[in-house]
This record gives sequence, structure tokens and C-alpha cells, in this order.
Amino acid sequence: MKRLHRKDLYCWSTFAERLDIDFNGFAWIREGGNVLIDPLPMSEHDRKHLRELGGAAWIVVTNSAHVRGAKEIAAEFGAKLAGPAAEREGFPVPCDRWLQDGDEVVPGLRVLEMEGSKTPGELALMLEDTTFIAGDLLRSHRAGELMLLKPEQNLKDRAKALASLRRVLSYDRLEALLVGDGWCVFRDGRKLLEEFLTSSAA
Repeated sequence: MKRLHRKDLYCWSTFAERLDIDFNGFAWIREGGNVLIDPLPMSEHDRKHLRELGGAAWIVVTNSAHVRGAKEIAAEFGAKLAGPAAEREGFPVPCDRWLQDGDEVVPGLRVLEMEGSKTPGELALMLEDTTFIAGDLLRSHRAGELMLLKPEQNLKDRAKALASLRRVLSYDRLEALLVGDGWCVFRDGRKLLEEFLTSSAA
């Protein structure tokens, strides 16, 4: 796994040829049990690395299209699964917990529900008020440029989607934007998000 902007955050990726971008999974390494977000299937190298870092206590799946390798990794490491409460009926994997806006997965990791995406109640996460972790709604197919899920990718309501992302600007200490699809942003994330939302409203 790749070390990110914080010494307790890691990422591993798979290149998606259809979109010419990386899909990303994330790991927060913490006392009391590590948390994985939208984990992709792991190579033996990454599984070994994760074991060395203490395994996984929780896996958060932000939406039903991002189940990825969650079920297999949960079985291997004995992790509990958490998913979006709005998708509880018909979610493709059983979950130990259903998350909604304002919940804390563990201390320091808060849930924000995103409206208007391709699935109801898509989850995003705010880590210690400084790092925003997006599921499907916010993405970056070109380095340094943010974008929304496209209508042809089943974006349901652009106005609601943008309103959901505007809430993220209330976090004054926001620095990094980690996206499940594409390029992550490690510095000046709040400024970049504000610029994107301003241009999107024009």
C-alpha cells in the first residue's frame, strides 16, 4: 500500500482501463482498530502489509457500487462491515452497521450523506476535520481538476449533489480530498473544492 499525506493513511489502487483512471481503496491505521474505506481486492503484497499494520477492524462501503473486495477482506481479517442506511434494503453484502449523516464510524471519522448521486444516501467521510474521503459523487479524472459523477453514469440530481458538496466547505481545516475514482488531492483541498463549486454554479 502507498503511504499518503498522513503517516496513518494508506491507499492501494487498480487501473480502470474503461475510464483510464485509478480506482482507490483507503486504510486508516489507528489504535483501537484500523478502518478500510471502499477496499479493492488486495494483492498478496498489500494483504501482507495490512497484516503488519494490524489488519482491519471496520470496513466502510460508501455505496452499493463500491463493494469491490469488501466481503473477502472482511472474511480474511475478521472485520465488521458498515454501509449506507438508505440502501439497507437490497444492499449486496450483509452489514454489521448502517450509517447515516452525522454518525461516527469510530472517533474522528464522521459520516456525511451525499444526495443526488447514483445511489441513495451515498456515504462520504470526514477524517478529523481535515481529510474528506469521497465515494462516487466527487472524482478527478485529470490531476488537479475535480468533477462530479456524470449523468450518463447515473447522477440522479446535479443540484442536490452540488449542495451536498457545499456542506463540506464548512470544515475550515479541510486540506485533503481522497476520491475513490481518479486523482486525490493532498494540499489546498478546500480551496480547490470551493473553486470547483463556484465554477459549477455558473
